Amino acid sequence: MLRRLSLGLLASAISIAALPAIAQEDGSADDLGVMSISLKDVVKPTLGFQGALQGAGTPNQAGIGGFLPLSVGDNSVWFLDVLANANFADRAGESSIINTDVAGTTISTSSRLGYRWLNSDRSWMFGLNGGYDSRPMNSGSTDTGIDVSGKEKSVFFQQVAVNAEAVSNSFNFNAYALVPVGDTQQRLNPYYESGALDKYGIDVGYFITPDLNASVGYYYQAGDAPCDQAGGKNPDGSGILGKLGYEITDGLTLGGSISYDNAYQTRVLGTISYRFFTENQSKAEKEKSSNIPVIKSLTQTPSNRNIFVHDSGSGCTPSADSPYPNGCFRSPNGIDACRCRLYSECCTKQCTPYDNDPNKPGVCTG
Repeated sequence: MLRRLSLGLLASAISIAALPAIAQEDGSADDLGVMSISLKDVVKPTLGFQGALQGAGTPNQAGIGGFLPLSVGDNSVWFLDVLANANFADRAGESSIINTDVAGTTISTSSRLGYRWLNSDRSWMFGLNGGYDSRPMNSGSTDTGIDVSGKEKSVFFQQVAVNAEAVSNSFNFNAYALVPVGDTQQRLNPYYESGALDKYGIDVGYFITPDLNASVGYYYQAGDAPCDQAGGKNPDGSGILGKLGYEITDGLTLGGSISYDNAYQTRVLGTISYRFFTENQSKAEKEKSSNIPVIKSLTQTPSNRNIFVHDSGSGCTPSADSPYPNGCFRSPNGIDACRCRLYSECCTKQCTPYDNDPNKPGVCTG
């Protein structure tokens, strides 16, 4: 399934890069004066900040970022874009990862190396970028009433990412793949285990005005599924996403998004970002490029930078008589069965003790 989906997204990326250069909108590139713009005058380094409220598997966060052009040609640019965000605690009782509240504060990072180019009449910008993201995460209390005080753990996730993009003065497209690497499944406490999700998607947007962009998207996410009797939701499945962004003034953008999928259900979040040029632009060039989405997109920070995390139950059916309602212990017959405290069978594979202590509740590994 993932192989077919990856091939489908690769085909989407190729399709984006192959959008016909002859596609024209009302008013040609020449009419807009875009052909007279020197990219070396408008593609400059930027610095700024960004922030977002918690969403589907993502934290409350705020941080700084920067865009650095490495090489600017007549119609193209190589660039590096980096972000560092402080990740804050979830709103009390509203877990961003399903069951366990995320506790603050950690620092996540994201880096992208990319190449963007314009077609011959500068009516479209195309781009490819890829990079690495990291996310340390502290765990807190649960939303399910299970007491984990003193048993919370911190985890660390990583992923590699690739994006393909295309922007005209009316439409914009983005296809992406986010692939966790390293230890993608890590325990938060005796009862819940967290996992970083593979995520593949495509977004299609429309510039209502040069400063107002609306988009809709489809994504597929996948992770290690919980035991069928764990009470957790299987994260695998498709989702839909809607976004709206408005650039209030040069570089200052407010946004919002709403998503729905089987694991996280409906999630709504708000975003803010501000980027400013660290080198002066001439007034004439600034005015000429400020209302041309194709030119502005050359210095936009790439999207899809989050590591999406979910958590699931440990894999045992809760028992009213058990002091460990979601814990499991090794079967007295060996480690070939996973059973709850009173040995009511949960899974058909082994129970791995928490912290490698056979006297502590563990998690079904099957």
